[in-house]
Amino acid sequence: MSNVLKKSLDVAGRTLTLETGRMAKQAGGSVFISYGDTMVLAAATASQEPRMGIDFFPLTVDYEERYYAVGKIPGGFIKREGRPSEKSILFSRLIDRSVRPLFPKGYHNDVQVVTTVMSVEQDNTPDMVALIGASTALHISPIPFLGPVAGVNIGLIDDQFIINPTVAQEEISLMHLCVVGTKDAVMMVECGAKQIPEEVILEGIMFGHDQIKKIVAFIEEFRAEALSMELAQQKTKFVKEPYNAALETAVRESAAARYRDVMVRCSQERIKKAEREAMLNAINKDIKEQLADDFPEQEKVIGEILYYVEKETMRTLIAKDKVRIDGRKTTEVRPISCEVGVLARTHGSALFTRGQTQILNACTLGTISEGQILDGLGLEDSKRYMHHYNFPPYSVGETKPMRSPGRREIGHGALAEKALEPVIPNEADFPYCLRLVSEAIESNGSTSMGSVCASSLSLMDAGVPIEAPVSGCAMGLIKQGDDVTILTDIQGMEDFLGDMDFKVAGTAKGVTAIQMDIKIAGIDRPILARALEQAKEGRMYIMGKMMEALDKPRQELSKYAPRIMTIRVHPDKIREIIGPGGKMIKKIVEMTGAQIDIQDDGTVFIASVDADKGQNALDIINGIVAQPEIGKIYHGKVVKIMDFGAFVEILPGVMGSSGKDGMVHISQLANRRVNKVEDVCKEGDEMWVKVLDIDNQSGKVRLSRKDAMKDMGLDID
Repeated sequence: MSNVLKKSLDVAGRTLTLETGRMAKQAGGSVFISYGDTMVLAAATASQEPRMGIDFFPLTVDYEERYYAVGKIPGGFIKREGRPSEKSILFSRLIDRSVRPLFPKGYHNDVQVVTTVMSVEQDNTPDMVALIGASTALHISPIPFLGPVAGVNIGLIDDQFIINPTVAQEEISLMHLCVVGTKDAVMMVECGAKQIPEEVILEGIMFGHDQIKKIVAFIEEFRAEALSMELAQQKTKFVKEPYNAALETAVRESAAARYRDVMVRCSQERIKKAEREAMLNAINKDIKEQLADDFPEQEKVIGEILYYVEKETMRTLIAKDKVRIDGRKTTEVRPISCEVGVLARTHGSALFTRGQTQILNACTLGTISEGQILDGLGLEDSKRYMHHYNFPPYSVGETKPMRSPGRREIGHGALAEKALEPVIPNEADFPYCLRLVSEAIESNGSTSMGSVCASSLSLMDAGVPIEAPVSGCAMGLIKQGDDVTILTDIQGMEDFLGDMDFKVAGTAKGVTAIQMDIKIAGIDRPILARALEQAKEGRMYIMGKMMEALDKPRQELSKYAPRIMTIRVHPDKIREIIGPGGKMIKKIVEMTGAQIDIQDDGTVFIASVDADKGQNALDIINGIVAQPEIGKIYHGKVVKIMDFGAFVEILPGVMGSSGKDGMVHISQLANRRVNKVEDVCKEGDEMWVKVLDIDNQSGKVRLSRKDAMKDMGLDID
């Protein structure tokens, strides 16, 4: 194939290769990208005509996992890939958030980006490979994409930043930082960290951006060569059709001053969201009616212009006058209230209210076997800590059908999960599965950070010994020319009409999670540094309010939570606990009501809400697996008489299981010479015996009656 372009670049000691001209040639732009043995096909296509009657950019990003990429056959009857995994949805969101700001305003053609993961080498995760592939496919297509962008993952080991860490490095890394940017600025940040200081996170972001610049330059070179080989197309020129000048002037003259007056009044009187929206909607309705005769059939266009005037008015008030729509200072957090123990029968619960954002969180504790089974292309097959997020329509005063969680809900739940994961106790110290559910019952900005705060309180209310409480705060940005205003604790309108949504969560010690989305062409180091510092002040203020409600985990678990006891048995003993056909373990469960989970390594978890029943199950299992110990004295029962000695049962059988016995040689029955065993004991007699030895191969146990009596200071005939 002569007309195929293939170009490689070394990234962190591994080869990144871009190829076009061989696959998916009918797409607007397609790239087969590999990084080591991880391979992704990325294709970007746009519709020929814009979609009419919409006021948003119809971009769809799909991250498609194929099980053959890791040599797996999908389970179930259908035997093919079905609903996207949670990781697949999160990676789709990651790509979408990275490229969406780089399309021209007013461009309404349908654009679809499909990245199909076809081969996975676990040391080279496919997320950034897919993102770079998507960016390149868009860049060589005729779609008016203002990129390219590139991304890298950053780890932190021994105070050193690692580009695209391997699986082994990830296990010991103190953070997982994903940075996406153009050659000029950072566009998107996603971070999970083990309480890392803000300044270290900032250095990691800038370190990642230095690597991104090299990859972006590589993509630019690739496009230039592709153009020369006619494997890429010139960009379609898109210029938004200007509004009718007379109409735009009329709308602006009618709306600007009225918008400002309402916003200033709302700020001064701290008018709430619903009343403010009603006032603004009344202005919109009045202006549309006023202009209906002079500009017939232009209601939709008038609505678009009104949106831009409203946006400009709010942004100017903030940027020039430092006036926020609800009257707060730029660094001020909305009023906060925290309650714990709100729900009677849950294991833990909390209600966190910040302004008009309210989260009700419930914590549920379960056995390890109740953890989530994971499908996907990674090595992880299950997890014991889950965070789910729900966003009912009534939370914003709307009505719409209730459906299964969308990408936004899954993304918000994953962010809160990432923020809290570093403080969750490990399985050895706290052998429970944990599920947190955040119900966003009222929303006016940053329900995800509200979920983090509510979850911390809910965990402590449940008695989970978390390492430290976590709080979160969402930051915003209004950038007009050289005027840069960073806003603490943004509400919905500031998020919708602003330039940045920068969410930071962490403990008093450091950051545990970051998510940053940008609506402009990126931000630089000074803005990032200011946002991180201001976010720290905000989240520590919020932390103080949380601690007033509950400052540490409760000493006892809820009486409705299961009590879990753990023992470790030799793996060879597992079959004895289970019994033939599972009869033994079923009988224990029926008798005690306890739930029993057995791991392959011999770890046994016994769970019961009733502690006495759990202890009963533990005693039975201990009886089944108990083994004689050399040097230990037992009170046993003679079960068989032989000429050379007596067999004594020292560990009785439990629930039909066979007991453990040993042999007392005739010479070990007494201090004197014994002619017949029957002179000392008979079947059914009880006696004290000491374990002298256990044969390693046969397991036979040698016992002594005379040594036991001597050690106990008892007379022996």
